[in-house]
Amino acid sequence: MSSAKKWTEADVPDQTGKRVLVTGANSGIGLETARGLAARGAEVVMACRREEVLVPLGERSASTAMEEIRGTCPAAKLHYLELDLASLASIRAAAEDFHRRFDGLDILINNAGVMWLPPSKTEDGFELQLGVNHFGHFALTGLLLPALLRAPASRVVTVSSLAHRTAELDLEDLDYLRRPYKTTKVYSQTKLINLLFARELGRRLEAAGVSTLSVAAHPGLASSNLFLSAFRNSKVLRAIFDGSVSWIGQNCVEGARSTLYAVTESDLKNGDYIGPQGFQELWGYPGHTSSTEIASDVPSAKRLWEISERRTGVEYNFRRDASSASAGLPGLVRDQAR
Repeated sequence: MSSAKKWTEADVPDQTGKRVLVTGANSGIGLETARGLAARGAEVVMACRREEVLVPLGERSASTAMEEIRGTCPAAKLHYLELDLASLASIRAAAEDFHRRFDGLDILINNAGVMWLPPSKTEDGFELQLGVNHFGHFALTGLLLPALLRAPASRVVTVSSLAHRTAELDLEDLDYLRRPYKTTKVYSQTKLINLLFARELGRRLEAAGVSTLSVAAHPGLASSNLFLSAFRNSKVLRAIFDGSVSWIGQNCVEGARSTLYAVTESDLKNGDYIGPQGFQELWGYPGHTSSTEIASDVPSAKRLWEISERRTGVEYNFRRDASSASAGLPGLVRDQAR
């Protein structure tokens, strides 16, 4: 798996005229992804939680992140969209807000995530890592699909992880209610689910005959704001892990390269997976990479899709003429004919 060239953020082509939405764009890899695209002329919608939620957790607010981007790219076109992926109500409100403010979406980057959390639930009763990392993005993507279908050659990029390789998928116990709850195993399963979702979405887009692509990416071993969620109560452990990963792996700028490649390169097709090409995919320049066998299992992906529809209440409408106004409202996506 060697990359054809040493691809970096400098290779991102001109993005003038493109509108991009990045979840979790306030810090880490999401911030560097937003910065890289804004620097090439993209209009970037930064979908993040409210400042009063982020700051007590030690994370940057969206406004602070915007100031940082404008510090290196004064002409950056940036917007804030309030979004909490742990709340279906917030996701629906964010989708409604997006459709009111914008007429289309060229790129959706499902980047935000949480990692290694103790047993906890979203407000809708999902296991928290599963709810944020998958169900939240599944619902958001479905609700924003009409805007994506209106943009020619639009793209959905879902960020997975090397951790998917150690996942134990149980479609009858996604919330780890019957299995022993191990924080690392729960996280790994969500990252496998990200890949299954990205590939099943790609198959359904192809079946619908639309030009939108669905691909996935992973950053390798990269320092990111995930350590904020993993070690919420210990700044010392957070600093140790973050520093160690930066030393033996990649920093956030390098970690974002796989996402930027997946967003902008033309040599991609539905279901492709992009990651670092160095030792064990821990670091290196981005290119096409492989995944575990289960990550390409079609029956598992179809079953996961059905579960996700039922639990989120969101079904996807692949019609190009889908109404953007109704798509953002709770229940209406579910009730529209495919």
